[in-house]
Amino acid sequence: MKKLFYLFAVAGAMALTTFNASAQTASANAKEKGVMVGGALMVPSKNIVANALGSSDHTTLVAAVKAAGLAETLMGAGPFTVFAPTNAAFAKLPAGTVETLLQPENKAKLTSVLTYHVVPGRLQAKDLKDGQKLTTVQGETLTVSKKGNDVMINGARISTPNVMSSNGVTHVIDTVVLPTM
Repeated sequence: MKKLFYLFAVAGAMALTTFNASAQTASANAKEKGVMVGGALMVPSKNIVANALGSSDHTTLVAAVKAAGLAETLMGAGPFTVFAPTNAAFAKLPAGTVETLLQPENKAKLTSVLTYHVVPGRLQAKDLKDGQKLTTVQGETLTVSKKGNDVMINGARISTPNVMSSNGVTHVIDTVVLPTM
């Protein structure tokens, strides 16, 4: 009986320690200003990939970044500006497009599509000007357009701007922009 009580006491202490550590982390994150995206708080102390991993709106993008082998790059020093399509944006593509791009034999095409959404540097929404051309990591250009309060990148509307990360900034977009292939 003493052994059983001891096991419960040790388990309880471990659970309390884990709970306290989680509470401290949650408390630290709550103090840090961030932006809610996909049900998760995106905070400047995390890198672009770490923030994206928490977003339920970006599971397709995260899967694609992993399949292309770009996660490590986007966790690097940067800085990067990422125009991040949501799951709904990927769903707008013709049926089978995402599945085809995720196949290992299409890794080069997937990489081209994803790097077309990344611009070197840290560009906040205030830095984006109507008619501005942005050269992507992929090598082609994106065009910024403004209509009223809407900022668009090649016709994709920025729905959530200025998601700051330790290595750049992300702008959530409502459409996947495609390079010429």
